[in-house]
Amino acid sequence: MSNQSSPATPQRRTFLMALPLIAFLGLALLFWFRLGSGDPSRIPSALIGRPAPQTLLPPLEGLQADNAAVPGLDPAAFKGKVSLVNVWASWCVPCHDEAPLLTELAKDKRFQLVGINYKDAADNARRFLGRYGNPFGRVGVDANGRASIEWGVYGVPETFVVGREGTIVYKLVGPVTPQNLKTVLMPELEKALKAGS
Repeated sequence: MSNQSSPATPQRRTFLMALPLIAFLGLALLFWFRLGSGDPSRIPSALIGRPAPQTLLPPLEGLQADNAAVPGLDPAAFKGKVSLVNVWASWCVPCHDEAPLLTELAKDKRFQLVGINYKDAADNARRFLGRYGNPFGRVGVDANGRASIEWGVYGVPETFVVGREGTIVYKLVGPVTPQNLKTVLMPELEKALKAGS
C-alpha cells in the first residue's frame, strides 16, 4: 500500500498561482473606478449643519485696512451674517491662484469674507495680502493649526459657507476656481443668503 498523494492537476495549480494576481487586479480596478469618480472638492464634512467652531483667533499682526487694524476671528461675528471663511497661507500655491477671485468676491457686500491664516509667518502673510489685496474683513491667525483641525480642514486652501445662524452649510476643499465659483460656491452662497432672510 503506498501513501502517495496525488499531484494537483495542472489546471488547478495554474489557477491557484493566478489567484493572487486576479485578486490584485480586481482591487486595483475597484480603487481606480472609486478614485476616478466624483469631485474631490466635494469631500463630505461632518461639520455641515453644525455650528462653526467657537475658536477665537488673534488678528494678523500689523494688518491694516482703512487706517485701522483688521480684527481677528471672533465666532460671534458669524451671527446674523452669511460668511465665507477661507483657510489660506502665503506658502500655499493654489492660494495664490484663488486670491484674485476672493478679491472680486469681496466686492459683494451681502456677505462677509473671513480669513484663517494657517501656519504662516506674519510678514509673509502681510506680503501676500499686499500683493493681491486683502479681501478679508477679519483675519484670524492659526499659528499652530489647532483651529483648522476644529474646522475639519484637510489642507489649504479650503472655504466654508457659514449661514446667518452661525452654522456651516457648505465646504469647498481646494482652491476657488472660476468654474467652481460659478457652478458651486455662488449657488451655495445664494442659498445661504435666501435662508432666514
